[in-house]
Amino acid sequence: MTERPLVRFLDRTTPPHILTLVLMAGLGAMNMSAFLPSLPDMTTYFETRYDVIQLSVSGYLAVTALLQLVIGPVSDRFGRRNVMLTCQSIFIIATLGCIFAPTVEIFLFFRMMQAAVAAGLVLSRAIVRDMVPQNEAASMIGYVTMGMALVPMIAPMIGGALHQAFGWHSVFWFLTSGGVLVMALCWLDQGETAKGGGIGFREQVKDYPELFTSRRFWGYVLSAAFASGAFFAFLGGGPYVATVEFGLSSFWAGVCFGAPAVGYALGNYISGRFSMRFGVNWMIRTGALIGFLGLSVSLVLTLIGLSSPVLFFGFCTFVGLGNGMVIPNASAGMLSVRPHLAGTASGLGSAFMIGGGAALSAFAGAAIQGGGGSVTLLFIMVSTLLLGLVAILYVMWREKELERSG
Repeated sequence: MTERPLVRFLDRTTPPHILTLVLMAGLGAMNMSAFLPSLPDMTTYFETRYDVIQLSVSGYLAVTALLQLVIGPVSDRFGRRNVMLTCQSIFIIATLGCIFAPTVEIFLFFRMMQAAVAAGLVLSRAIVRDMVPQNEAASMIGYVTMGMALVPMIAPMIGGALHQAFGWHSVFWFLTSGGVLVMALCWLDQGETAKGGGIGFREQVKDYPELFTSRRFWGYVLSAAFASGAFFAFLGGGPYVATVEFGLSSFWAGVCFGAPAVGYALGNYISGRFSMRFGVNWMIRTGALIGFLGLSVSLVLTLIGLSSPVLFFGFCTFVGLGNGMVIPNASAGMLSVRPHLAGTASGLGSAFMIGGGAALSAFAGAAIQGGGGSVTLLFIMVSTLLLGLVAILYVMWREKELERSG
């Protein structure tokens, strides 16, 4: 495709409008974080332990990681529109199942089904690649990401306010309404953009050994996985710290959960402004160092008794700032290691990043049950960020070795 196709809003014979793409991606981001302020009360409602109800975060991330691998090839074969509408239907049914679930086991089953909405995150980028030439795709994806970046800031606030006013079920009614509206918009506006020619899942798997043997690829993957892992650990333990340790209301807990997103937006801006000038490795190292040092200061202050919700959540902004610098540049690094395997590298990298986040989220949720509260959570996050820093330092060392060997 050599020129931008005609786009008419609410015309399903043309590609979707950028507003539709933003809402497709944004609903997935909203579903991930809107109910976080409700987790402690949901623990009481279902008469279970916090580490069990926290599986609604870590298990959801694990299923999302698997979907990262298969949604692209499936939509190549069956069409972006058909896959998106199917996944939206599953999401709506699953969200209603969460509302009426009588036990925590049934709730968690439907919560895993909700991960179908992650198709919006994957397909919005795939549709952009279908619509515009390669040199324009990055810019357009940037607009989609920019709109999506606002969602994690406001979703916990909305969820916390709804919970405080009407209880936790209202958050899932809100998500159901959002699912219905986005599905209707996709039905009316999302024309098919897949032209065929994409590789299938079996062909994608054949490329795995070449990537798995690249130490630089693993270095970039691990730097991104550990950086995002610190944030997902925050998602796993933050609700408990906010409500149990600091005694925040659902609304104020929701406000605090937006802190990393503020930093992430700033980090993304810095990446867009300076990555070309300083290079991806420098940006990753700097972002990892910022996150590590910021959280280390927070840990020291907490250990000497200067613990408060303002300090704890304020310093968590550094996690988002570091991630905003690490993740875009590490993603670019993954794709550059084997340019002819860029699509496979993207799917594998995302799967490892989110899958690792699922494991760290579950670990953090379980670990704080043993005592320590914010100290335990901060220690997990600091350790994770340090490992991410080590990973990118290894990549930089490896590149120097390759240069010396010619």
